[in-house]
Amino acid sequence: SQTILDVVTWIQREQDPQLAYRFSCRVGMCGSCAMMVNGIPRWTCRTHVQKVVQDNQLTIEPLRNLPVIKDLVCDMSEFFAKWKAAGGQFIPRKTRQDPVEPLLPDSPKRAAANAAVECINCAICYAACDVVTWNPGYLGPAALNRAWSLLNDERDSGQQARLEAIASDAGCHNCHSHANCTTYCPNELNPSASIAGLKRLAARAVFTGNL
Repeated sequence: SQTILDVVTWIQREQDPQLAYRFSCRVGMCGSCAMMVNGIPRWTCRTHVQKVVQDNQLTIEPLRNLPVIKDLVCDMSEFFAKWKAAGGQFIPRKTRQDPVEPLLPDSPKRAAANAAVECINCAICYAACDVVTWNPGYLGPAALNRAWSLLNDERDSGQQARLEAIASDAGCHNCHSHANCTTYCPNELNPSASIAGLKRLAARAVFTGNL
């Protein structure tokens, strides 16, 4: 039942006290312990050694596609800058003085937003994305997944700017639909479907003169 995070912690405590790594909750909630394990991005607190060990060996590395600060610690600044560039902030149409706007759980837009909203920005999908490796300017699956959830949120007022961001040179049309982001998402989200939805929205906006 020993996890990869247990192994890293043991190494830091018993063999190399200078080893730098991140963790917080240890129960698969925060995503801060994400690392590459045998070439695959994983939450190390939920990855059991016996399920991933190969020939009695493990290779543990920092997340791919992000600058390394030290050892297993990556600089997440670029990741969150892209999240912001994709219009990841919710911009309300109403103020707190206005009546609360009802949300219809069975509306198609609400269902689309709900399908993407559980992302915790652990960067697993970003590390798994080959397009980010080839094109470092690409916004990446997490940022685009967030944009999709907000473009389907009828309470948000930032739709046009967000649409322009996801249709930009760094946006959704860079995606090659390899679906690594979906394959490795620990929360079982489907960023590939979100990006496909963004491509449809962008195409529709072009044909209707909104882009």
